[in-house]
Amino acid sequence: MSTVRVLVVDDHPVVRGGVVGWLAAQPDIDVVAEASDGLEAIAAVAEHAPDVVLMDLRMPRMDGVAATGRIAAAHPAVRVLVLTTYDTDADIVRAVEAGATGYLLKDTPLAQLADAVRAAARGETVLAPPVAARLVSRMRTPAVEAPTARELEVLAGVARGLTNADIGRELFIGEATVKTHLLRVFAKLGVDDRTRAVMLAVERGLLPPPGA
Repeated sequence: MSTVRVLVVDDHPVVRGGVVGWLAAQPDIDVVAEASDGLEAIAAVAEHAPDVVLMDLRMPRMDGVAATGRIAAAHPAVRVLVLTTYDTDADIVRAVEAGATGYLLKDTPLAQLADAVRAAARGETVLAPPVAARLVSRMRTPAVEAPTARELEVLAGVARGLTNADIGRELFIGEATVKTHLLRVFAKLGVDDRTRAVMLAVERGLLPPPGA
């Protein structure tokens, strides 16, 4: 039976120690090193050549996503398996795009964690069920075209209470062009009136909140 060489990266000593203890107890897994942040992880990979890096995401100095990207670029044979408490779409996508071969949550049962490490070493993609569901949902949702800079300038004028004529004079464009930009913004945001368009743009961070 071949042994899987593992590097465990986590900035919380108690969590890291628990994971290391469990994995080290497996007859086919050898924890070759530990690291408490992304910079230490990169150095440890270069020194110990693990098969799998069990990588936390939120860490000081260098986070797990940045470290994953550096490791994937310099050591393509090393598999990075994210182990984190965060399951937001942004975190998941950033980690996968950086080169992570899997994404697990810290509530994963220890037996499944060991199996996931073995699977990652074999080159398999390992995803926690909630993470897999999020990725599938994201893939099934058609990409929404973002408003252009000019369209947001027009909408910002609306947010300030300007009329179409006022906005046109301020931006040196015709009133008809202002209406065209607004119709395009409505379509992209999925709304049919000025007030809702402004509210949704603020909610999504496309426009600053009133008074900001």
